[in-house]
Amino acid sequence: MVLVIAAVGTSGSGKTTTLEYLISRLSAEGYKVGSIKHVHHEGFTMDTEGTNTWRYGKAGAKVIAAISPEEIAILKKTDAALKDLDQVIALLDREQLDIVFIEGFHSLIAKRTDVPKLITAENEANLKRTLEGTAEPILAVTGVISQNKPTIDWLKIPIIDLKTEGDKLLQLMKQFVKVKPQKPEEKTAN
Repeated sequence: MVLVIAAVGTSGSGKTTTLEYLISRLSAEGYKVGSIKHVHHEGFTMDTEGTNTWRYGKAGAKVIAAISPEEIAILKKTDAALKDLDQVIALLDREQLDIVFIEGFHSLIAKRTDVPKLITAENEANLKRTLEGTAEPILAVTGVISQNKPTIDWLKIPIIDLKTEGDKLLQLMKQFVKVKPQKPEEKTAN
């Protein structure tokens, strides 16, 4: 099964920047990486009003595939809020990914002990709020708070600044990956 790691933190704390860093480095090394992003904005859609795919959805299609020379997008229409993140992870697992990063979904991720977490925070008070009710394993703290390199006596996990210690976070992630990355020449041959 694919390794799932979640970035948990408030808006503006550094989740996207952290995952963008890890995804770019791990992908460059040959790991197959996927991501899941929680978009909590009411009415958000990946589709654009008036396009053919939008029209198919409005007509009642529950699954719409849009295929171009560079990508395939599968839109699944739903009437309910996501309650089972494992279903989404299973969809991505079919792609034979090595790692899936999750951004957001704090309410679905916080209590799970099978999902390692990266905590991002803006400051110590924000960090305390995010850690409340968040179950281990927690691998590291990063994000805006790490730029000030605070000394937080009660914190037993490392605070890692991506700009100066990004490789340390990358090495920490690699300890959890159970597969070797594909070499660049292997990727092009497949």
